[in-house]
Amino acid sequence: MLGKLHLLACWVLVIGNGAVGTWSLAAIRLPKLKNKLLWRLTAFVQFWVFVQVTLAATYFNAGEGNAGSFHVFYGVLSAITVAVLYSYRSQLSQHLHALYGWGGLFIMGLGIRALLLL
Repeated sequence: MLGKLHLLACWVLVIGNGAVGTWSLAAIRLPKLKNKLLWRLTAFVQFWVFVQVTLAATYFNAGEGNAGSFHVFYGVLSAITVAVLYSYRSQLSQHLHALYGWGGLFIMGLGIRALLLL
C-alpha cells in the first residue's frame, strides 16, 4: 500500500515540477503567464517534495521496501534543492521565474532518476 502511494506521489512530483518549471520559464518570454496561480502551484509541488520524502521514510521504516542508496540520495537532494531555491529567492528576485523554472525542471529530473532506480 505504502509502496504504491510512494510511486504515485513520485509521479505527482515529476509531472508537477515539470509543468510549473516549464510554465515559469515560458512566463519569462510571455508576461501574460505571470500570475498567482503559477506561484501557488509552484509552492504546492515544492512542498510535495517534503511529502514525498516523508512517505518514503515511512515506507522504508515500516520494512516494506528496500531502496538503493542512490534512490535515497536523489530524494534527499530534491529536498535540499527546494531549500536552496527558497534561500536564493530574495537575492535573485529579478530572475525569480528563471530560478524556479530551472529549479523545477532540475527537481523533475531528480525524480525521474529516482524512479529509474526503483
